[in-house]
Amino acid sequence: SLARSTAPLPTPPKKKYCSSAAGHPLSRPAPAGSSSALPARSPLHVLHRAIPTRFSAPRRRSLDPSSPLSAKATTSRSGPNPGWEGDLPRCSARSAMENGAEAGGGRPEYSIIVPTYNERLNVALIVYLIFKHLPDSKFEIIIVDDGSPDGTQDVVKQLQQLYGEGRVLLRARPRKLGLGTAYVHGLKHASGEFVVIMDADLSHHPKYLPSFIGKQKETGADIVTGTRYVSNGGVHGWNLMRKLTSRGANVLAQTLLQPGASDLTGSFRLYKRSVLEDVISCCVSKGYVFQMEMIVRATRKGYHIEEVPITFVDRVFGISKLGGSEIVGYLKGLVYLLLTT
Repeated sequence: SLARSTAPLPTPPKKKYCSSAAGHPLSRPAPAGSSSALPARSPLHVLHRAIPTRFSAPRRRSLDPSSPLSAKATTSRSGPNPGWEGDLPRCSARSAMENGAEAGGGRPEYSIIVPTYNERLNVALIVYLIFKHLPDSKFEIIIVDDGSPDGTQDVVKQLQQLYGEGRVLLRARPRKLGLGTAYVHGLKHASGEFVVIMDADLSHHPKYLPSFIGKQKETGADIVTGTRYVSNGGVHGWNLMRKLTSRGANVLAQTLLQPGASDLTGSFRLYKRSVLEDVISCCVSKGYVFQMEMIVRATRKGYHIEEVPITFVDRVFGISKLGGSEIVGYLKGLVYLLLTT
């Protein structure tokens, strides 16, 4: 028989945990206390927790206090929390449905329309952030997806299981039909007194929603629009060429149309439902020029418009859908509005 060796086995080399998405850190979390651990509650972690494979309570991880994403993450209903998940109000399916039913019982006051196309990596984050920043409001989120081939609708269906089908509504269309018609389609299914429109790519942070709601209640405005071009507003993540393009488009429209709003191309707005129905019925534009026509038509009709400064952040995941055809369409739409309004 072979004699057993008493010599110690060689120590295997330590694995280096990658902090980038390419290294799949979600499937290989670094040990607690390790300096190489992924920063707590990064967007990738939030995405992983927002749409878990099995809807169960998440495991706790060590909190990195230096992470900019760790603010307010150390408290929860039960007090201090050593993990980051205290900032996730709906980590499990059970708590999500219970909290959702409690906050959203009865008819919603706000309908939030979010058009999507190939936003699989963003839609879970935007839904989570809306719930986070509107904990006491009655609202519904209407996802209008234009037949995304990347599986966006599958993610939304998982979110419906997590938050409830009465809070997250999927109203899909067979193919890409344009931004303006997406709002029209979403409005048909909205039941709130007020309608919010916003992008799904995280360029419109839901943290501004309380400011929109507060401004409307304070002023009684018919429309509250987010603006990048006033004090405390701005743009983050754009190169110089895109900043000049956006700014030039707004200056040109301001000069020719006198719309009464500083940011015509933004699409982060709150409307009274009746106002949106009236204005949208007069609009004929498609694509990004649709936003400009909405504000110009509303101004011509004498509606009260207020503004809230926002910081527009370039998309986190995916690629921008703004191209040369959209710029040409914008110029054509500008000429059309100059001649017809």
